[in-house]
Amino acid sequence: QVQLVESGGGLVQPGGSLRLSCSASGFTFSNTGMSWYRQAPGKERELVAGITSVGDSTNYVDSVKGRFTISRDNAKNTVYLQMNNLKPEDTAVYYCKTIKYDNWGQGTQVTVSS
Repeated sequence: QVQLVESGGGLVQPGGSLRLSCSASGFTFSNTGMSWYRQAPGKERELVAGITSVGDSTNYVDSVKGRFTISRDNAKNTVYLQMNNLKPEDTAVYYCKTIKYDNWGQGTQVTVSS
C-alpha cells in the first residue's frame, strides 16, 4: 500500500526558510521519480518541483526557481523540498507524489505571513 507522509510545514515570515520532508513506503522508492505539488486556498493544485529516480535531474515551476530545491535520499525513502526566501504567495498545502501512482498524502501546511 502506497503511503506518503509529508512534514515540516509551519508559519514563517516572508524571506524565511522551511524544509519539507516526505516519507514514502509501499513501493520501490528508488525506482520512481517524485514530485512536490501545492494547493493554495481557492486555487487548483499545481506542480512545484520534480526529481528523477536517482536524483540526477530536477525541474521547477518558474515561480520557485532559484528559491526552492528538491532532493531525495533513496536510503531513507524520503524526498525533500528546501524552500528559501519564502513569499506570501507560497502559502499553500504542500503534497508529495510519485510519478507511478495516484496516491496523495495528507499534505503539510505552509503559511508565509508577517
